[in-house]
Formats: sequence, structure tokens, C-alpha cells
Amino acid sequence: MSLAYLSSRSSRWLVGVSAMLALPAAMANERVQVVTSFSILADMVENVGGEHVEVTSLVAADGDAHVYSPSPGDARSLANADLVVFNGLLFEGWMERLISASDYSGALVTATDGIEPLAFAGHDEHGHDEHEHGHDDHDDHDDHGHDDHDSGHEEHADHDHGDEDPHAWQDMHQAEVYIANIRDGLIAADADNADAYRANAEQYLQEMAEVDAEIRALIDEIPASTSVITGHDSFGYFSSAYGVTFLSPVGLSTEADPSGASMAALVDVIEQENVKALFHENMTNQSIITQLAEETGLPIAGTLYADALAAEGEASTYLGMMRHNAQVLHDALAQPGHDDHGHSNDHDHDHDHDHDHDHDHDHDHDDHGHSH
Repeated sequence: MSLAYLSSRSSRWLVGVSAMLALPAAMANERVQVVTSFSILADMVENVGGEHVEVTSLVAADGDAHVYSPSPGDARSLANADLVVFNGLLFEGWMERLISASDYSGALVTATDGIEPLAFAGHDEHGHDEHEHGHDDHDDHDDHGHDDHDSGHEEHADHDHGDEDPHAWQDMHQAEVYIANIRDGLIAADADNADAYRANAEQYLQEMAEVDAEIRALIDEIPASTSVITGHDSFGYFSSAYGVTFLSPVGLSTEADPSGASMAALVDVIEQENVKALFHENMTNQSIITQLAEETGLPIAGTLYADALAAEGEASTYLGMMRHNAQVLHDALAQPGHDDHGHSNDHDHDHDHDHDHDHDHDHDHDDHGHSH
């Protein structure tokens, strides 16, 4: 066998292998490149987009989107994206600057577009935020005032959410709007796979409804008079939807340290309220809750996930996070057989989730409700 023949066969083999190796990269390049602002949105997009999307989350799991500082690499990620998805309602105060810096001119999806936002609960004289939405009537959210946060956090101006609570994903009924917006954004960016996005979204909405029912069953066994202490004011929607009162010693900031007077006042409130346990959050200053536990003798019953998914484990997905939070609250606070929440359990999950949204996904950047 001649050397020329062997050389010819080797060349053809190498060309064939190179083509095979290049195939996954080519397939990846055909996927819709989606950039999301934080991990919860990334998981939602992956569920709706499936095999047709490649998702990059600017703020990773266990990361704090409130005080995130974008990098030059983030600007490059946006510049190469086909679609950008962010929460809105001033949750990401840095997003507008990042979009401008990246010269991104593609489609934008504001996940909260179309929801009914809650007003932030007012700060009472004890220096903490209290969500007392009631357990039978959640229609009085507009009665909550909102005080300015002059607590020494001016350096974190990006964390000023304004008057409306942006943490709407904590109510799975509101999160249905997130999914509809993501679905519509993907269809606008990739019409060829519209049927897949619709089917994936419908399947995911059904899974969400199942988890929502699980949450209600768990929370119904917690006495309605029970109050929960966390380190960050991000459970207003959960409180409204499922009937658990949350007290936050710090308010809106995930980095703030309360004053000694505020801590002392909060200890008094804990004694006055029916507080049975304390809870850490995955991305807040845990020393605050630890100090409260030492001063009150209350147990720290677990970790709740509010603004970011876990890096691993059950809470590493949105549905897993919601199920985890409900289970942790139930395990610490439930009295089996006790049900005084009066949940109607009828959020009208008819799953016709078009929401009549005629979104123009090529909005001007100024239309997305984030700060400049």
C-alpha cells in the first residue's frame, strides 16, 4: 500500500473527524443566545426554551442582584445576545447602564410586564418591615405606605426599588406572567420554534400549578397568627399569596446592619408577636439573624431562598426553591390539622396564559421601568 494512498485516507479521516467535532459548536451557535439578569429568570428561560436556547445569567446562583456590579465581560455577553430578559420594577438598577455600555439593540423582555405589583409595606416605629396582608383578603395592597430608606445605604443606590415590590416571582400566580412574557420573547426572537416554546411554557405552567397547590397545602397547616423573621424584605408576594406574615429587621437592603436600638426594638416585637422561629436567607447577612437567635433563644429553623437560586440541591431550580421554602416553613411552624388561612385555592389556573399581551419586544430601553 502506497504512502500516497495512506496519506489520502488519513486526510479524509481527519476532515471527517473535524466536521464531527465542529457539529456541536454549530448546533450551539444555532441556539438562541439569551442573557438573563439573575438565576431565577435563567431557570425559567431554560424551561421554556429547552434545547433551543443557550442561557447566560449575569448574576449567578447565590448571588445578590441588588448590589451586583457588572463587568466588561457582561457587556460583551449582552452584545452577543439575541434576547435579554430582566425582572424590571427597579430590581436591577444597574441594567440600564449595562445595556447602554454594551450597545445592545436587540429584543428585551421585562418579566414583570403585566403583573399587578404590590406596594412595599411601610416601616413601622420598630424599624422593621411588616407584611400583614391578612389571610382572607389580599386586595388592600395600595393602602401600604412607603417610607424613604435613609439608613446609610446611599452607596447602594441601585438597591432603591422605588414604591413597588419587584419580588413578584414569590407568588406563583404572578410568575405565570413571567412565563408568558418569556415565551413571547422567545417566539419573537425565534419564530421557527414557536410551537416548541408554546408547548414548553404550557408544560411548565402545569408544573407550577402543581407546586402552587403543594405550597398551599403546607402553609395551611401553619397558624395564621404566626409571624416569620427573615433578614430581607423580599417575601411580600409570598405573604400575600399564601398567608404568612413576614417581619424583616433590616428592610430592603441585603447588606444593611441594623442599629442597636432597632435590634432591641425587634426583640420586643418578637416577644409580642407569635414568632416561633428565625430563618436565614441564602444571600443576606446571616449574623443579624444569628444575633437575634442568641438574644431571644429562638431556633434558626433553616434557610429560605428569596432573590437567588441555590448553587446545588433542591433550591437550585425555581420550582424547587418555592417548594423548599414552603417545606422549611412548614417543618418549623406547622400544627397538623390546623387550617385557619381560608385559602380559596382557586387562583383560576385555567392555563390559557396568553394574557392578551401584545408586547413589542423591540421596546426602547427607556420603557422598561428601570432607573437611569
